[in-house]
Parts: sequence; C-alpha cells; structure tokens
Amino acid sequence: MTELLPKAHPARPEAGTAAPDAHQAQGAQGPAAVSHTVPAAPAASVARSHRRRLGPGRSLPFGRLIGPVLVVAVWWGASAVGYLDPRILSGPGTVVSTATDLIQSGRLQDNVLISLQRAGLGLFFGVAAGVILAVAAGLSRTGEYLLDGPLQIKRAIPSLAMLPLLILWLGIGEQMKVTVIALGVAVNMYINTYSSLTGIDSRYVELAEGLDLSRRQFIRKVVVPGSLPGFFVGLRLGVTASWLGLIVVEQINATSGIGYMMFQAQQYAQSDVIIVGLVAYGIFGFASDAAVRVIERRALSWRRTLAG
Repeated sequence: MTELLPKAHPARPEAGTAAPDAHQAQGAQGPAAVSHTVPAAPAASVARSHRRRLGPGRSLPFGRLIGPVLVVAVWWGASAVGYLDPRILSGPGTVVSTATDLIQSGRLQDNVLISLQRAGLGLFFGVAAGVILAVAAGLSRTGEYLLDGPLQIKRAIPSLAMLPLLILWLGIGEQMKVTVIALGVAVNMYINTYSSLTGIDSRYVELAEGLDLSRRQFIRKVVVPGSLPGFFVGLRLGVTASWLGLIVVEQINATSGIGYMMFQAQQYAQSDVIIVGLVAYGIFGFASDAAVRVIERRALSWRRTLAG
C-alpha cells in the first residue's frame, strides 16, 4: 500500500526570495534565543527511545517458553513434597515414564498421526471456505447481502452445538469429525478476514481510483495488503479452533486418536495417560500457533508496529 502513497517533497523557497543567512536569523531571534537553542535529536533515535520505553524491546529466543517451564517446575515441586495425590494427578516423572512406554509400544505415534490428519483436514477446508466466503461478501454488495447474515447467525451458534444434527446427517465417521473442525475454523476465518476487507481505509480506495488502477491492480496493491492482518488473526484463531474441535470429536464414538486414548484412560483412572494426551495437544497447539506467527511476521514485515 505504501507504493500508492505520493512522496512528500521538501519545501523550497519561492523564486526571487533568498534564504536568510545565519546572521539574519540571529538578529531576528536575539542572542539569548540562540544561546539556549538545543539541537534536535534525529528522528531515528527518538523512535528508538520510544520503542525502548513502550515496546517489548529485545526479545529472548525462547522467551515464550518461560511460562510453561515455570508451571512444570511448580507441578514437579508440589509432587516431590507429597502435596499432590498421585491417584488424582500423577507427577511429572510418572508422566514421562508413561510417555516413554507409549512411544516404545507405538501407541502414541499412531494416535498422534490420526489426530494430526483430522486437524489438518479440518483446518484446510475451514480456511479455504472462510476466505472464499469473506472475499465474496467483502468485495460484492450482493455477496454481503446473501452471505453475511447467515454467517453472523452461525457465529452465535457453537459448532459443538450442531453435533447432534451433524451426526444425524453424516454419521459418526471421519466425515463428521472433519466437518465439525472445519466449521469452527471457517467462522473465525470469515469474521476476521471480512472485517479486515471492509475496514480498508477509504483514502486508499480513492487514491487507487485517482491513479486509474485496474481491478486486478486494485486487488493486488490495496485489497490483499489491507486484508492480510485480519487473515492472520483469523488463521491463528482457526488453528486454535481446530484443536478445540478435535478434542471433542475424538471423544465421541471414536476408535483412534489422542482424545480416544484419553477417554480410554479415564475409564481406568490413568491420570498419567490423560496428562500425556493433554501435553500432546498443548505442544501441537503451541507449535502451530508459533508457526503462524513466524509466517505472519514475514508476510507483514512492511508494517511498522511495536511487535514487528
């Protein structure tokens, strides 16, 4: 979008007018004013000083892991002093031992692969549907009239509340599970992308009209850069929604997956297996969100923000 903005030119003296010299300036302001004049700081140094005061500053390479590490440390300490009942919540050592056994038997890998496949398919179809609907409603008045109302109503209805109807329509197989995940992702993608599309500054639109840009150039230079921030917000929420939906659908008449493994452990009061499943969900959710953040930072490197 910055390519569309006209460049500012420095002010020039009018023809026939000479610029005042230093002696004239001193005579106009007086010697007292000159003696107390302080040279202005460069704009770059001022911006850096504001960033040091307001921004996050220099970040640690793995700074976001500090919180989870502290939680594990408190959990480990409480278990070591006997504050936690192992029948209710197993200690970290027991969980690590159980995870090792599950990996050696291949049970954990098999369930993880199935869960990743379900979450990946739901995320893919949800993102595609949400973006297509947002573009149709955001760039066309007819599309807005036809699509925005029903999708706003769907936004108020949780995807999990539609489980009975989806089971009735699609059964209890993989199609139903992927559909539930995709619905949760699609709503997040639509709401944020549509809001970003319709929130593009009208001055850029007027500037594009003044430059006589074609529709393709307008979409490439104005619409796409203007909608990317909302798209990535929706993508991050969609990734989280895919894992939330996966947790639920894998505990409903499932025969495989991390959720199924946790449900089976619940029947035998195996809290260590349940925690292994929760840790697996947390790791994949954290890693996927971090991957989206990296892509977002690279794609939106042209923005000057405190987090950029």
